[in-house]
Amino acid sequence: MLPINMAWDLLVLMANRSLGSWELGVDMSPPSSEVPYGALDLMVLKTLDTMGAQHGYGIARRIEQMAEGMLALNQGTIYPALLRLEQKGWIESDWGISENNRRARFYSITRSGRKQLAIEADLWSRTVAMMSRMLGESSS
Repeated sequence: MLPINMAWDLLVLMANRSLGSWELGVDMSPPSSEVPYGALDLMVLKTLDTMGAQHGYGIARRIEQMAEGMLALNQGTIYPALLRLEQKGWIESDWGISENNRRARFYSITRSGRKQLAIEADLWSRTVAMMSRMLGESSS
């Protein structure tokens, strides 16, 4: 099993479709908001599990921060994902007041969402291990 930071790095790398400098692990192209299917769900679930209840803008900014500039999320990306996750029962939302005194919907992970996070994290770890082997890198 690979450390979570290696899994996160691969997740971010896969989320960025512009693969300018694979060998350096650095991409100098502008951030991409294209995210592989399922990757954004995992990022949102992990963010909520780690940070607790957050509003949509805060979730998007935290994911961008963790991606270190390799990923840009806009409202057309994050809010449909939040709605989809809420419909699946993996997150729930309540109205509250944001730090700038505006009404905002705050999202939190549910028990079912935590179970799904564990499943998805394991799947991504296995995917990272497989990709590492295919790219000729050692996973130990």
